Amino acid sequence: MFHSIKRLLHWAGSYRKRLYLGCLCSFLSVWCTAIPIVIAAWTLGLVIADFRGENSLEWNIIWLSLFGIVISIFLRYIFSYWKAKLQESIGYEIAAEERLKIGNVLKRVSLGYFSKNSTGDILTAITGDLSSLELQGMKLIDAIVNGYINLLAIVIILLIVCPMAALTSLVGAILSALALNGISKKSRKNAPAKQISQERITDASLEYIHGLPIVKSFGQEGASIEEWKTACEKHKNINLKIMHGFVPNNCLHLLALKIASVLLILISGIFTIQGNLTISIFLLIAMFAFMIFGAVENMNDSVHMLGLIDTSMDKLENIENAEFIDEAGRDFSIASYNIDFTDVSFGYGEIEVLHNLSFQIPQNTTTAIVGPSGSGKSTICNLITRFYDVNSGSVKIGGHDVREFTCDSLLKNISMVFQNVYLFNDTIRNNIKFGKSDATEDEIIEAAKKACCHDFIMALPEGYDTMIGEGGSSLSGGEKQRISIARAILKNAPIILLDEATASIDPENEHLIQQAISELIQGKTIVTIAHRLATIENADQILVVDHGKIVQKGTHDQLIQQKGIYRSFINIRERAEGWSIV
Repeated sequence: MFHSIKRLLHWAGSYRKRLYLGCLCSFLSVWCTAIPIVIAAWTLGLVIADFRGENSLEWNIIWLSLFGIVISIFLRYIFSYWKAKLQESIGYEIAAEERLKIGNVLKRVSLGYFSKNSTGDILTAITGDLSSLELQGMKLIDAIVNGYINLLAIVIILLIVCPMAALTSLVGAILSALALNGISKKSRKNAPAKQISQERITDASLEYIHGLPIVKSFGQEGASIEEWKTACEKHKNINLKIMHGFVPNNCLHLLALKIASVLLILISGIFTIQGNLTISIFLLIAMFAFMIFGAVENMNDSVHMLGLIDTSMDKLENIENAEFIDEAGRDFSIASYNIDFTDVSFGYGEIEVLHNLSFQIPQNTTTAIVGPSGSGKSTICNLITRFYDVNSGSVKIGGHDVREFTCDSLLKNISMVFQNVYLFNDTIRNNIKFGKSDATEDEIIEAAKKACCHDFIMALPEGYDTMIGEGGSSLSGGEKQRISIARAILKNAPIILLDEATASIDPENEHLIQQAISELIQGKTIVTIAHRLATIENADQILVVDHGKIVQKGTHDQLIQQKGIYRSFINIRERAEGWSIV
């Protein structure tokens, strides 16, 4: 239990000082809660003594008691206010920093990281796990640490007035702590299973939602939802199992505290009858008996959460400690933009995709890469951008190995246009501006005009302020492609990677996109993966890749004269593009 609290205190980082000050305010608040009870018990004792004729009660004592109670209550709310002000917002502030930190980590890891870790796991960590820490982390510290602080403050008072009552309270608190520790151990044991079930629900939900178009088109709603139902059922069962496992320790925890409360009244009553305690002290202990364990009683709900908090922190630490692909990189500029592959081999896991690949792409030239599906064309682009690191050999830009760069300093030199365009759930303006965050309105419009998308943007109801939906769902494929090209034009990087940018575009949009690409590539070093003849026939060099090796290299005119994959490829394309309806 206290190990988890220690981890939370460490997680608080630079906010620990505020946390400790909040605990001090909590301690003082408890004293201000106890003082009115002490005053009330003392005053009642005087009233009883006056009633018996033992002492004469003066009105100034009543007024002083009332004044002391009012001042204590006022101070209690002052300290409670400062405790809340110091502690309550810490979780939200830390979580905001953690999310930004994780975002920075994820952009610096290899893309292979996302193959080993499912999107659902990462999403659950960033949303669910961090939200648990955000909402519950500081509250758990407040409930457990401040709960025992409250108990300690009252035990100190009891120690002064009746050591036996203080000892009884400590014994009850120790027995309660043992039961709570049992709850904490079970929580740590069950938390991984609960996390796995939560991740399965997230994965099943994402798969079901993303697959809805296919589900509807094939009329398989019943079959597709079965996995989701199974995940929900398992999640329910594990939660029920966990709750049933907590019941015995919960009962022991509460029983120890209730018995201790009864014993406090019994012991103080016996001592009072024997004349060892005054009536005022008896009243004081009797009042404390009903409130001394109040904060500790509620700890069971907090301790239930500690195992989940531990597991959440483990997951977040695993993400934050992920190996950066650019750990040894540095920021620097380069003078030229030649791209050199030297004996490059690479594989996804144990399957090697590229085998001892060597070629050069001179600055300000266009290189087209063609070949069958699965031959390694896109992998070449992924290695240029260092989305993955080579297994052996080297990839150099401007004479520098890409492993010498940080990701940011490398990618500032590269713009990419993909076949499957992703646009953010934001305005068209901000999606274009993503290529250059400080771009002016004139620069955005100029880039849009060059990308042949200004006219259709202006035809939209809100123009550049139109929200385009997640992934650009409200736009056609050609419109999304042109916006992505506008983004790349605005970035104005010296190296352009085109990964089948026109492969799935209809003829109506193709000429506009070709025109936009022509604007994009002027004076740049171009690497294009393409299947269309018009895209590759004017390239300065063409690399034909097959089974991870370059099997042909040259210009269109040179390769068309040679027997091999390229000529077969061109013949098939010409037949495919030249068909007509008779």
